[in-house]
Amino acid sequence: MSTIILGIESSCDDTSASILIDGVIHSNIIANQTVHMNYGGVVPELASRAHQQNIIPVVVQALKDANITIEDISAIAYTRGPGLLGSLMVGSSFAKAFALTRKIPLIEVNHLQAHILAHFINDTKKRYEHPQFPFLCLLVSGGNSQIVMVKDHLDMEIIGETIDDAAGEAFDKCAKLMGFPYPGGPIIDRLAKEGNPDAFEFNKPKIKGLDYSFSGLKTSFLYFLRDQLKTNPNFIEENQKDLCASLQKTIVDILTAKLKRAAKEKNINQIAIAGGVSANSGLQNRLFELGKKNNWKVFIPQLGYSLDNAAMVAITGYFKYLKNDFADQSVCPNARMKINEK
Repeated sequence: MSTIILGIESSCDDTSASILIDGVIHSNIIANQTVHMNYGGVVPELASRAHQQNIIPVVVQALKDANITIEDISAIAYTRGPGLLGSLMVGSSFAKAFALTRKIPLIEVNHLQAHILAHFINDTKKRYEHPQFPFLCLLVSGGNSQIVMVKDHLDMEIIGETIDDAAGEAFDKCAKLMGFPYPGGPIIDRLAKEGNPDAFEFNKPKIKGLDYSFSGLKTSFLYFLRDQLKTNPNFIEENQKDLCASLQKTIVDILTAKLKRAAKEKNINQIAIAGGVSANSGLQNRLFELGKKNNWKVFIPQLGYSLDNAAMVAITGYFKYLKNDFADQSVCPNARMKINEK
């Protein structure tokens, strides 16, 4: 009899449902929320309301695409945290009600672990190459910038993390300073491809150990634009591409410098990236360059599995299902959940 997991992701502004059958993803449906573009960022109250509207349609479509019914589902896995509390509550409430009604196991999933375990996804189109344990994963998104040593599917240790802001937040905040709509990270990536990465120089923090800091970079970028605009009101418009390329290079430099140090200290050559910022072409290209230079085996998730999605929740739920690691109805969402928190 097949093991069929329904995965639910609702940590931020994307509502997603996925069906995994015997370790293989058969559907992965994502409903985006474009309303937040009008506000320059995610509005928590609007996000939770949209999740309530979207969650049943995405589940129905996921079941349809996988050609199964709710009676076939063995267990339901959902994102417990971290994320926006209101958004998490929608997914949690749905999963609990579904599990209770169907009398099937309930599996709570750590969103950060799920991003990393996206590297172990196989789908009906392709079987992907997976990293070998132990490996290092640079987890970078709008809310997190961490270097994680992955010892097993469910055994992970943070060895470096941001002490203030995340890399994804730096991309989006700096994009906003240039007048770009939300989310600004992908716009910077697109424009950077046509710019000169050495045109401008921005602040790189000197943080001990393997930790990161991006607040100083944002301040440096703000003051730089302020000073340039005093003498040339059209500075941003005239230098968009070079600004984007230089900013992206700075962020990638900061991220990869600590990753190189971690790989050397831990003597690990299996290197992966995960999270929304892993889709950044500048970061990907740099990682491949470092891989060739340092004899790393580099792993980058498929674009559809790097952003928030339920397939990564389903595969994490599958590994927990194999260990009978189930949750009960008393488990509450945890907006500030750490990667190794129970």
